[in-house]
Amino acid sequence: MIPSAFPDKSEIARLTARMLLEIRAVHFNADEPFTLASGLPSPTYIDCRKLISFPRIRSALMDFMVVTVMRDAGFEAFDNIAGGETAGIPFAALVAERMALPMTYVRKKPKGYGRNARIEGAMSEGERVLLVEDLTTDGGSKLSFVDAIRETGASCAHTAVIFYYDIFPETEKTLGDHGVTLHHLCTWWDVLAEARAQGAFDAATLGEVEAFLNDPRKWQAARTAK
Repeated sequence: MIPSAFPDKSEIARLTARMLLEIRAVHFNADEPFTLASGLPSPTYIDCRKLISFPRIRSALMDFMVVTVMRDAGFEAFDNIAGGETAGIPFAALVAERMALPMTYVRKKPKGYGRNARIEGAMSEGERVLLVEDLTTDGGSKLSFVDAIRETGASCAHTAVIFYYDIFPETEKTLGDHGVTLHHLCTWWDVLAEARAQGAFDAATLGEVEAFLNDPRKWQAARTAK
């Protein structure tokens, strides 16, 4: 069923943050920071893949995603829903089902045999494709998926994620310069606000997290210099 009426963006953001906290997908640890894919430290980590194991929550979030992209991009804006390998695949399937559209997925790189394809499923020239992923940090990883979609002759001007870090100012410019608009449900700021409202972490930890979110490069530099 295609959802059409849901809370406004601020309430969607709050509820999404609440759900992420409820299933313990959010991890804060300033004393023993996590290591990001970049190799840099962070007091925050989020595991959106965990959502697939919680049917009620994943259903609500996929409804939120569908109504968000329809409100922001248009009710008849897409012909195909593509998931990025691997985290985006289950969410793309759930979104495609709700929007009654074909679903495809995009490999990170050609598989090296057979057709050597990056696109799996049926994607046609001229189709308008929505790229679905679990999250985005600086937007860079999305560009390769977008380029692979465009190489088929299809267009990809929108990407939708559950979670957007919203702490690196270059993210939306990086995507925008590539002709891509980002749609998201919540950010670290929404999670921090909800964590404070719930008392989910101690005040010292939340203060350290806020310091990181306000200036992640400075926070990382201070810890890598030690």
